[in-house]
Amino acid sequence: MLVVAHFDADGLSAAAVLARSLRAAGRSVDVRITGKGESPWAPEFRRELEQSVPAGLLVTDLGVRAAEILPGTPTVLIDHHVPSGIPANSTVVSGNGWKPEPTSALLAYWCAQAVGPADDLLWLAAMGLVGDMADDAGFPELAEAQARYGKTAIRDAVSLINAPRRTARGDPTAALALLLRCDSPKDLLKGGHPETAELHAAKAEVAAAVEAARRIAPKVRGDVALIRFHTACQIHPLIAQQWRGRLKDKIVIAANTGYREGWVHFAARTAAGTDLIAFLAAHRPPGAGDEYGNGHVQATGGALRPKDWNAFIAGIGFPEEQVPT
Repeated sequence: MLVVAHFDADGLSAAAVLARSLRAAGRSVDVRITGKGESPWAPEFRRELEQSVPAGLLVTDLGVRAAEILPGTPTVLIDHHVPSGIPANSTVVSGNGWKPEPTSALLAYWCAQAVGPADDLLWLAAMGLVGDMADDAGFPELAEAQARYGKTAIRDAVSLINAPRRTARGDPTAALALLLRCDSPKDLLKGGHPETAELHAAKAEVAAAVEAARRIAPKVRGDVALIRFHTACQIHPLIAQQWRGRLKDKIVIAANTGYREGWVHFAARTAAGTDLIAFLAAHRPPGAGDEYGNGHVQATGGALRPKDWNAFIAGIGFPEEQVPT
């Protein structure tokens, strides 16, 4: 079996839950975490999968699309984002639209309980809930994990696990290694693991990038506030989230021209109740691909080539924010 997952705290925790539970049940499992700009639906990723010939795919926290990832291979998608389609010959376990909405790690934990005892993996489900800001949703699993492992320890562990994917390298290897090995958040946080130092260095790199970007004042046009910056670190979601709390009646877009060469990556957040998936769909430039407008109703974003970014940004009232093509 091959587990394929996103490289944030929720995706990494979901991958760890699936891998650890299946291995405990006697299954052979490998894990592949996506990196910067990678998608399991991309042709180059499919070629990699074809060469590895997995017996089955468990894909988590990477969205749900109409296209099959690897035709002919049994596939299960475990996810909580807004689906853009339902693939044929695949099983979809989705939390989207549930009230409250479970994260991918919690869905994976529920699935793991069908395989065998999974109580020792509860902390990983909690990591996903806190990582995707579902810590106030009222899930009993989180309350139990906080009582058992400590609220602060879980939150600190999430911060550490999230750091590597936001660095210029975007390498989550050390984070995954800790989630596969450790028995608790406190075990992960202690200094006895060589990977812990890597994660602390990653956190410092990201903190410096955030500090620089947060000094940039937003431009406001109508209902939209734009903050644009240039860094190889994946901090656009953090900046958008920070300004969301200060500009409560706006759609906040944080745009990063330096994250990946040849692309403009952006994150959109709002506290105004606006459907951001619908907003981006209404302003979708002609050349936008699958990297555009996925996620959650009030937390989404995307990546656009310069030509398409220019069409998009001019269309929402910021023509001076176009970039060279």
